[in-house]
Amino acid sequence: MANNNSHTTDYKVLARVLLVLMFLTFLTISITSFHLAAFTVTIALLIAGIKGFLVLSYFMHLKYESLLLRILVSMIFVLFALIVLITFIDYSYR
Repeated sequence: MANNNSHTTDYKVLARVLLVLMFLTFLTISITSFHLAAFTVTIALLIAGIKGFLVLSYFMHLKYESLLLRILVSMIFVLFALIVLITFIDYSYR
């Protein structure tokens, strides 16, 4: 942590986040049963991004860190989205 403030997250909140993560996992699995062409992968990657955000925020306690660290982590998400977008553009022109 950047500062010495102690923080605790209630177990009920962590249990809710875990249930949301499990729901999103089953949603990702169920998406594959529909034939949506390239949108299947896009939706699966969006759900994976949401799950990654939840894990970073609650289980890795990123929401208690400094603004600079949160900005740096969000820039990683932007870079990831940019790489995925470039990959989809390259795939569509082949």
